[in-house]
Amino acid sequence: MSLQTLLDIELPLIQAPMAGVQDSRLAIAVTNAGGLGSLPCAMLSDDVLIKELTTLQTQTSQPFNLNFFCHTPPLPQVKQEAAWRKLLSPFYQEYGLDINAIPEGPQRKAFNGATADILEDFKPTVISFHFGLPDKVLLARVKSWGTKVISTATTVEEALFLEAAGVDGIIAQGLEAGGHRGHFLGTELSQQLGTFALLPQIVKAVKIPVIAAGGMVDANCMAAAMALGAAGIQAGTAYLLCPESTTSAVHRAALTGAGASHTALTTVFSGRPARGIVNRAISELGAINSAIPAFPLASTALAPLRAAAEKQGSGEFSPLWCGQNTSGCQAIPAAELTQALTADY
Repeated sequence: MSLQTLLDIELPLIQAPMAGVQDSRLAIAVTNAGGLGSLPCAMLSDDVLIKELTTLQTQTSQPFNLNFFCHTPPLPQVKQEAAWRKLLSPFYQEYGLDINAIPEGPQRKAFNGATADILEDFKPTVISFHFGLPDKVLLARVKSWGTKVISTATTVEEALFLEAAGVDGIIAQGLEAGGHRGHFLGTELSQQLGTFALLPQIVKAVKIPVIAAGGMVDANCMAAAMALGAAGIQAGTAYLLCPESTTSAVHRAALTGAGASHTALTTVFSGRPARGIVNRAISELGAINSAIPAFPLASTALAPLRAAAEKQGSGEFSPLWCGQNTSGCQAIPAAELTQALTADY
């Protein structure tokens, strides 16, 4: 089955949901251009989620995707948090901040029954999940609305798990993709593959549509993915400079600078591996550090440092998420970029 048929869209392209650098405006622009626009929902309050859903439904008549996380929320980690704050203390002193006055920030929540209650009134056409799937009862509830469900796999094992669970499509996320890794059956990064190694293996292993993610920055990349059996692509990094994105000024500057060619998988900003441009936080704290609290607890103590640095025009403590290939980033309207990415389709 083609991706267009599965999701009732014109073009075989999904705009990757990117929390922190977009809202409904980007999703609407991509959707109205013929692709599947996505809204990242894990960091939205219930009121904001309802507002964004209402905006989506009033500004497009086409299908769009809502993305949610399925991680297991960690218990409080008192000793780990103390170690993390001790590690950050010199930076707090540098910026004149009080390490004992860290405010609570927005947290990434896992998909739950209360969220499903909100969505039931909207019955979205497509929902995608990251970090696995919700429990069987919640998943069955979502599918009972007629909603198509897709989720991310970073290994063949995860793809087989998702297919057996009844998803309608699988996003094959290569190691070069920006943002958080979607792994959920194992955390060993050495077991994860690049897009063009992972994609054909998943295509061979499953019988449902597979969407290629990671390095999808232009029409040539899409053609290569389709030649390897992809039903379509998911593109994120390429949209970061579009005017409809909410990408910060320091993040935009980093994407267009020479440093954009150096990215790393790091747990520094959230506690879970995610790919971003290497900056001072990654270099001096270590990309993967055992002192960092579990996802998503790490972000709370880092937030004041990020705010203070950004106030001075610096992104050295900001999560500058992006994939390994920024060559497709263009400061052009999202609709124009969508058409360029899918020029041959």
